[in-house]
Amino acid sequence: MKKIITIAIFFIAVTASAQNFQLHRDFERGHFTTTFELFKPDKYGNTFTFVDFDYNASSGISGGYYEIARVLKTEKMPVGLHVEYNGGLGTFKTADGMGGFTINDAWIFGANYSKGNAKMGFSTYAGYKAIKNAGEANYQITGTWYVNLVENKITFSGFADLWSENGLTDKTVFLAEPQLWFHLNKSFSVGGEVELSNNFAYEFEFKVRPTLAIKWNI
Repeated sequence: MKKIITIAIFFIAVTASAQNFQLHRDFERGHFTTTFELFKPDKYGNTFTFVDFDYNASSGISGGYYEIARVLKTEKMPVGLHVEYNGGLGTFKTADGMGGFTINDAWIFGANYSKGNAKMGFSTYAGYKAIKNAGEANYQITGTWYVNLVENKITFSGFADLWSENGLTDKTVFLAEPQLWFHLNKSFSVGGEVELSNNFAYEFEFKVRPTLAIKWNI
């Protein structure tokens, strides 16, 4: 399942909430993906959530993925406490029609550090990852970034994840999605992303998957 995060909004004007809607065309997979994101800060930290839906022309919505993360941090805390939930489901073709699967629920508990201003910034966290039905303890490390360029006309943003799914002795999963956006105005942007992955979503080799997209800042 695809995971899309444009964390540029994560650092902009921490006194206001932000949300956006994205439509991506995935060329390798041959489907569209929509993403809705919401970021809301408060005096005790911030909340970030998003949901993805993949669309297959023959069956409609073919997959869904959801994340919600809460960072507990006050002005006196140099590092925030990070709690996150992930989960989803999907479909696949079989000889007799369609089959389905679930993405095992996962909870992440860790520490978060971020720094940024109107031009550029980053956020990173590391934590214990509790995956449903996993035989071993697991971890996840995530970094996100944004850089506003050309007098806020272009934004380079994205994330990179590294996590385990069956302890340290088994394979690790790498997923990164750098994004480039050209801002037509305050409401609409065009651009896209390149999904870089290894051992991700039943693909056990390094994959490069580009998209073209439009984003509506609501």
